[in-house]
Amino acid sequence: MLPLLHAASGPYHFHWPLHPDVILLCLFVEAAYLYGVTQLRDVFSDAGRVRRSQVALFTAGVFSVWAVAGTPVHDISEQYLLSFHMFQHSIFVLVSAPLLLAGIPAWMWQALFRVRGMLAVARVLVHPIVAFSLFNALLLVTHLPFAVDYALNHHWFHFWVHAALVVTAMMMWWPVLSEVPELPKMSAPLQMAYLFLQSILPSVMSSFITFSDSVVYPFYEKAPRTWGISALEDQQIAGGLMKLMGSVILWSLITVVFFLWWNREESATKEPSWEDVHGELETMGLTGRK
Repeated sequence: MLPLLHAASGPYHFHWPLHPDVILLCLFVEAAYLYGVTQLRDVFSDAGRVRRSQVALFTAGVFSVWAVAGTPVHDISEQYLLSFHMFQHSIFVLVSAPLLLAGIPAWMWQALFRVRGMLAVARVLVHPIVAFSLFNALLLVTHLPFAVDYALNHHWFHFWVHAALVVTAMMMWWPVLSEVPELPKMSAPLQMAYLFLQSILPSVMSSFITFSDSVVYPFYEKAPRTWGISALEDQQIAGGLMKLMGSVILWSLITVVFFLWWNREESATKEPSWEDVHGELETMGLTGRK
């Protein structure tokens, strides 16, 4: 297959291409999901309820994919600025992937795991060590200079890079977000440690990009300059975005996990007060109060 060169011939001028391939893909994924949670649910007698929040989360995940793959963000990332490229990838792995995963009800996964051998494979793939290693290995390889340049010059390969990042990111998020009893999420302390490690490794790569004295990616060095940003400045912004977005999102979630865990521990160890007992007795009509 001949390479599809995406290098622009001149500075960026705002335009909004439709990207029908992205629109159709997002519509198909959303329609398949809605069909599954409404029509296929009746096929499984043990299917649980689907919360409106789950539908909203999944839809938001699909929208976030379109927002960075079907808008000018995608065109600028593929033709002009590494910073937009890093922003796009960060949205895929830190926003789209967890939203999509959180929106899929447990019974849908359980239906898939009834297929012979599927549960055994899933146990391996979403094991914290395996999922963490696969995701970070792919993240590293796909951001090496030769891989970035190849992806930007071969559209079909770039598409599969995006798909692989979303899939492996969903695997990486599984030990934190899973609601499937067969493949449960980790305990809160382990979740915090896991997310802490996940915040560290990409920071090493982003630091290398940010503090490099030369342009790392030849494609963006040759790309037409836009908005007066040099290739080196663009690279520094890209590294900073990668580190900042990862740190803010992951550490925010660590904070949420910590306080939820703390509240559960406090509730479990707290002895009921007389007011609590009296209130329960009054509710049951056992206090003699009319």
